[in-house]
Amino acid sequence: MKPPRAASRRHLPTSPFKPPAEAPPVERFAVDDQVVHDQFGLGVVIGVEDDVAVLVDFRPRRERITAPYNKMTKL
Repeated sequence: MKPPRAASRRHLPTSPFKPPAEAPPVERFAVDDQVVHDQFGLGVVIGVEDDVAVLVDFRPRRERITAPYNKMTKL
């Protein structure tokens, strides 16, 4: 039995298959940005933690949303 590979395989230029898609860049938020979240709705960013997480006030609750922000977009 072979052990699993740690790294992903590289794409050969002569391959008939498309290379894997690159991850989209992480969206950056600033204090007082208005955002919308799929689960919590409209909110305002009240804190930013160095591209790791943001603290958002969704009224009446506050949530800490960690990166990547898949379900949250800036308005």
